[in-house]
Amino acid sequence: MRVRFAPSPTGPLHIGGVRTALYNFLLARQKGGQFILRIEDTDQSRYVPGAEAYIIDSLSWCGIEFDEGPHVGGPHAPYRQSERKELYADYAHLLVERGAAYYAFDTEQELEEMRSRFEAAGMVAPQYNAVTRSYMKNSLTLPPDEVRSRLRSEPYVVRFLMPRGREVRFFDEIRGWVSFHTRELDDKVLLKSDGMPTYHLANVVDDHLMGITHVIRGEEWLSSTPLHVLLYEAFGWEMPKFAHLPLLLRPDGGGKLSKRDGDRLGFPVFPLRWQDPHTGEVSLGYRERGFLPEGVINYLALLGWHPGGEQEVFTLEELVARFSLDRVSKAGARFDYEKARWINQQHLRRLPVERLLPLVRQLWEERALPSISDDKLSQLIDLARERATLLPEILEAVRFFYMRPSLPLPEALEAKLNPILIEKLPDFLAEIRQLSVWESAALEGWLKEWAKSQGMGVGKLLPTIRLVSTGQEAGPSLYAIWAVLGKEEVERRLEAFISVYGVSRRV
Repeated sequence: MRVRFAPSPTGPLHIGGVRTALYNFLLARQKGGQFILRIEDTDQSRYVPGAEAYIIDSLSWCGIEFDEGPHVGGPHAPYRQSERKELYADYAHLLVERGAAYYAFDTEQELEEMRSRFEAAGMVAPQYNAVTRSYMKNSLTLPPDEVRSRLRSEPYVVRFLMPRGREVRFFDEIRGWVSFHTRELDDKVLLKSDGMPTYHLANVVDDHLMGITHVIRGEEWLSSTPLHVLLYEAFGWEMPKFAHLPLLLRPDGGGKLSKRDGDRLGFPVFPLRWQDPHTGEVSLGYRERGFLPEGVINYLALLGWHPGGEQEVFTLEELVARFSLDRVSKAGARFDYEKARWINQQHLRRLPVERLLPLVRQLWEERALPSISDDKLSQLIDLARERATLLPEILEAVRFFYMRPSLPLPEALEAKLNPILIEKLPDFLAEIRQLSVWESAALEGWLKEWAKSQGMGVGKLLPTIRLVSTGQEAGPSLYAIWAVLGKEEVERRLEAFISVYGVSRRV
């Protein structure tokens, strides 16, 4: 199996493109095949600086690696279509020689006049096709001598000669048999007047020369496939297998997911941060929102693919083992940002702390939080990740560590303090100072015994002690919080609280 991902560097990679690359990658790895990156940059007018690097960086962050491509090389280089320009011209002229294509010399003005003329005659959306081509300037209507003269002196394009009265049928690995009639198709340009190929010619030629066995791409290319099938026939080449993936839909199901939808609903549609080189507009990606690559690819895999059974959380290795095209749906898949967050949360809980440590440390340092050892930060991650869905939420969940309670507490929190315990805090602090073992299990046992000795249930004490220690009503286990704060810091916080509430204030 040889598959390829062939994006155009016309802007940032959409999350739907990541899913297409992922499905290709999963099948290649499962079958022991090769996965190729090919940059389809034949439309130089739409080229965006930095887009190619962004594509590669995004897929690399997701864990999607290539066996061949412009950044890794390979036996079929070059992998940018703009660097293969002369190659395509030869194949375009070969099609003309075989009678499957022709030269056309029409100017833009003449094309517009043709469309206007046929619209006036009642034709809806006139195209350059079997009906209109006979009225135009091309090698089918002009004498051979004039064609040769024009080829030497005028710009021209090469158009495919769409056969009349044909039904083009092909098998799609997801949709089954698909058919189009050639009356619905026009004579597409294969080679432009600047010598650059269009998508259709370059795509077919490169897939053949690079030995692509399976073309797995988005549904939007389904209508182009009959032309590609006819091109394979005209060249006499073996066709690859085709599979057209369902669209990613807006959360309400009403159309294809776009950046505008993400902006409106508050979620990213790009994997990484992107800054538009023309406008300067910055769009944050899933990485910057705090997603793990494991969470992103897991959720994307489920958008259109049904693994069967109840399992929803997969590692990349599990996806490679389980993925199959026959379980990909034809229907569009609605994007659910909350489900994506949930999937990410499961990976936050499952990944080893060592894997999360450098990611959380980067966020820690970006916020200029107090210096902290790897061991202490690892303890905080372990405390917080059960409650976090995204990486920044880990920092929020451990705010008690780097922010002491602001005293006096807000009135709403003061009302929840236990006045009996407040009176006993000086004695409570004195006994804490005598403790020699400071770890969560021992602290839990000691606090329960102390509460019992005071004739109080520990459940009546914990809310107040949590507020005294953290200034927060909820959070991880209090005993774990004490253990990670350390004995000296807990004592300092108790002292600060007593100085405010034990002397100058009464609850």
